[in-house]
Amino acid sequence: MSGRLLAVIPARGGSKRIPGKNVRPLAGRPLIVYSIAAALDSGLFSDVVVSTDSEEIAAIARRAGARVPFLRGAELADDHTPVSTATWDALRRLDPDGTRYDAVAQLMPNCPLRTAADVVASHEAFHAGGADAQISVCRYGWLNPWWAMRFVEGDVLVPMLEERVAERSQDQPDLVCPTGAVWWVRAAVLCAQQTFHVAGRTGWLLPWERALDIDTFDDWRLAEVLVARRPTGATTS
Repeated sequence: MSGRLLAVIPARGGSKRIPGKNVRPLAGRPLIVYSIAAALDSGLFSDVVVSTDSEEIAAIARRAGARVPFLRGAELADDHTPVSTATWDALRRLDPDGTRYDAVAQLMPNCPLRTAADVVASHEAFHAGGADAQISVCRYGWLNPWWAMRFVEGDVLVPMLEERVAERSQDQPDLVCPTGAVWWVRAAVLCAQQTFHVAGRTGWLLPWERALDIDTFDDWRLAEVLVARRPTGATTS
């Protein structure tokens, strides 16, 4: 990779669980601004582009310094289309002949706690590792997925992994969970496969307190606590 990098921040306007989530103020700033600032402050990107179907989001994004060269079509802004498809759509619009960018980073706006330094560190790992794609992950912490259970027939519990439920946690392999903080992919690979989930993708570990995905109001309240704990001026770097 020669360093021609594109950042895409997908931000549709139709959030259901937290209405208006991407423009809702978090500690005084619209949520999407945190991701735009992290991308811009990293100094990595030739372009920082927001893909949205919303004029309101587009206006806020432009004021924050991002480009919004088009509005996303409604068919890419529903509840079912994978977000990677919106990022692929942005790439093909901006680079139709595949010569403009070497790699693409996808930064989800519902992950406002990842910093510019995280974006830089993740790119260093991606560049050094040589994989076609890299996604950010975090450890599960005290919630042990090996012990997961589900309810059947009312309140009867059935282990998802019967062979693991009696094991001590220290004897079980470490598991990680994807977070949308910062995903990388080679531009040619995204053009061809339209996804980050390609063979040989690698993971880049992010501490949980910067990996938070905001999907519910409980997540939002936790984000407010974590943002308030940051030193003054440390919102993106």
